[in-house]
Amino acid sequence: MMEVLYEWLIAPFDYGFMRRAAVAGLALSLAAPPMGVFLMLRGMSLIGDAMAHAILPGVALGFLLAGFSLPAMSLGGVLSGLLIAVLAGSVSQMTGHREDSAMASFFLISLAAGVMLVSLGGSSVDLTHVLFGSILAVNSTALVLIAAISSVIVITLALIFRALVVECLDPLFLRGQGMQGSLVHGIFLGLVVLNLTAGFQTLGTLMAVGLMMLPATTARFWSKRLEGLITVAILLAVVASLGGLLLSYHLSVPSGPAIILLAGVGYVLSALLGRHHSLRAKLQRHAVPLGTPEPH
Repeated sequence: MMEVLYEWLIAPFDYGFMRRAAVAGLALSLAAPPMGVFLMLRGMSLIGDAMAHAILPGVALGFLLAGFSLPAMSLGGVLSGLLIAVLAGSVSQMTGHREDSAMASFFLISLAAGVMLVSLGGSSVDLTHVLFGSILAVNSTALVLIAAISSVIVITLALIFRALVVECLDPLFLRGQGMQGSLVHGIFLGLVVLNLTAGFQTLGTLMAVGLMMLPATTARFWSKRLEGLITVAILLAVVASLGGLLLSYHLSVPSGPAIILLAGVGYVLSALLGRHHSLRAKLQRHAVPLGTPEPH
């Protein structure tokens, strides 16, 4: 029994590429889910998907200029994502349209432009790598960059945590304390762009948002407190990352989709069996006789 467990759970990480992939997955699992929790609390869950597409033109341009140079592609992704965020905010302020509507328009333009750029300068293999990533191909340079970006995100999030919570719940109070909600909002969007830039190398631009949002939306079925949401989301992301890598190794399936699909399985099971807002919780609530106090 122990030998079987060792062969399935431990032995795959004897290989260097699996260890690097695991460290990259753990780094992203610490940084991405808290961002997803705040996006969910702010009613901006789909903004993460839009921003994931917004970084694609910059990544593609970096690829055209420097090939598979992660620093060049990451820099291009950050600049492209920030530019799209600024443009969407500016259009929203000038026209009165909702910011999510402007973001949706720009992300469609960005997706088409990015795919066009990669197609003009590379093969279908290059396009697949940029769009869907390859966590098993992470090298030492990529690993250092991912770890550095994830560290910056976690540290910055810790520094603005209280202001971010207040800005989500009571922006007027934040302004009364002499802090501008727009500044906190801008820093937060910048962190989202950084996180997606770190994730594109491993999961690709189309699925990098999955590790950010799926654990966050799953966590709401298990906790109602902010600290609990963040903790559960991180744990779920860690399980999905390591479990997806093991499935990829043993079943010879693509690693990125395996990670996101495993997170998706966690979401479906939580929607059915979770403590809060799940099907099981609703059935239990309806089964409680009238006049009986509900359990806490």
